[in-house]
Amino acid sequence: MSRDASRVETFSDGVFAVALTVMAVELLQNGPARDPGRELPDALLHAWPTYLAYVITFGITGQIWLGHHNMWRYVVRVDQVLLMFNLLVLLFVAAIPFTADLLSDNLRRGETEQQLTAALYLGTVLGESLFFNLSWWWARRHRLLHPDLDPQLARAVSRRLVVRPLLYTLAFAFVFVDPILSLLLYLLLLVGLSLVRRPGDLPRSAEAGGAVSDRGH
Repeated sequence: MSRDASRVETFSDGVFAVALTVMAVELLQNGPARDPGRELPDALLHAWPTYLAYVITFGITGQIWLGHHNMWRYVVRVDQVLLMFNLLVLLFVAAIPFTADLLSDNLRRGETEQQLTAALYLGTVLGESLFFNLSWWWARRHRLLHPDLDPQLARAVSRRLVVRPLLYTLAFAFVFVDPILSLLLYLLLLVGLSLVRRPGDLPRSAEAGGAVSDRGH
């Protein structure tokens, strides 16, 4: 039995907000004021892993939230399987601050620690991306999307969603070559994906022929 999707969006937004708040608190805990005995420039430089983890994590979480918002404006009903897929997406989102903390603590250590923590961090992001794709695939296959959604627009969303885990997998492979390079590749991918126009942002003329409205958003 299908149900309304609005509660899912509200609950999911709360998880995203908590994840970003945890990252901000972690940034405060590792700020220069927590490193007595160092001059400010030296303390700021010493904390670079924390800042790198924060920037990448904020960018990744922001991208996930934007994608979630764009996807769920087309979802009008949910079933038990879609709810489970969405919970698995949120499971990985909620784990990102933990893996980011591990990452920032180990980037200055040996190669093994760098590779392990970078693999955990980027693997968490990749896991989220895979379940996000499964959520869209299930909603589309089982007609949980708006009945007037333009099929052309739905295919464009599907193509865009498939690209993200493929690119993330490529960046993940670099963990075992150079963990920091892999993180920088993720950062570049985030910038690139942000600049690419989203299917949901297509002009209204491109959505002609029965495209879904924005449901008031």
